[in-house]
Amino acid sequence: MGPTSVGKTDLCLNLAKKFKTEIVSCDSRQFYREMNLGTAKPSAEELKQVPHHFINSLSIADEYDVRKFEQEALVVLNDLFAKYQVVIMTGGSGLFADAIVDGLDEMPELDPKIRKGIILEYEEKGLAFLQEEIAKNDPQYFEKVDQKNPQRLMRALEIWRGTGKKFSSFRVKSKKERPFQTIKIGLERDREELYSRIDRRMDQMIQTGLFDEADALFGKRHLNALQTVGYSEIFGYLEGKYDKEEAVRLLKRNSRRYAKRQMTWFKKDESIHWFTPEMQEEIQAFVEDQIA
Repeated sequence: MGPTSVGKTDLCLNLAKKFKTEIVSCDSRQFYREMNLGTAKPSAEELKQVPHHFINSLSIADEYDVRKFEQEALVVLNDLFAKYQVVIMTGGSGLFADAIVDGLDEMPELDPKIRKGIILEYEEKGLAFLQEEIAKNDPQYFEKVDQKNPQRLMRALEIWRGTGKKFSSFRVKSKKERPFQTIKIGLERDREELYSRIDRRMDQMIQTGLFDEADALFGKRHLNALQTVGYSEIFGYLEGKYDKEEAVRLLKRNSRRYAKRQMTWFKKDESIHWFTPEMQEEIQAFVEDQIA
């Protein structure tokens, strides 16, 4: 686990080769085939080195959520553990990782039209609209949630409008039993070093065609999958809200903020064992000791 640009891909490839196993991605942004550069997927060459699951597994038009991921990932893990002693799971989406490890609270099934309507309102009124709605209708959740994450806020508002009940009332957080042991490894870097890596990677993404990729998806920008860092900033530019230079500035700033939110989420989990990316031998030894 760890923030964007920290170095998870290299470590996971090496661990998978070491333990002769496969990789399960819990990075929700990398599920979608049409979103490549903006989600920093492993390269085609890296994907060939080790079998990966849940990368390029969906289209952006597919209705998908963390509950479906939990169900499907557990089936995949059951098959993999029948063949391997160790399976590598990786990603920066803390909620999706938690779904596999601890399970999810039971949430009601809702009409997809509710979410679509909220997305349209968000596009028209912005983040402040979501923040005001949740602060007013579910202040308990608003105190705990990442208040700058539109996906989390839209989900809470969706529950409120669909059930008339607060999202926080469904969050009992009773952990589910899983038929496997979990060893949690977190990667971290000095903040300035991480932010520098994020900026350099964003420059590389832009150089290799990120704006063209976003332009090709522009007509579908209302889809839930595209409400994310790496695309929404370019959509604003394509809508004429600001110039390209400002779009690049926002891409870098929002990617750094995204990394900060990821680390805030992971640091709440006291069961994560933290290493730097350079400590690959120590990480391998740690895993071997844990499974011995």
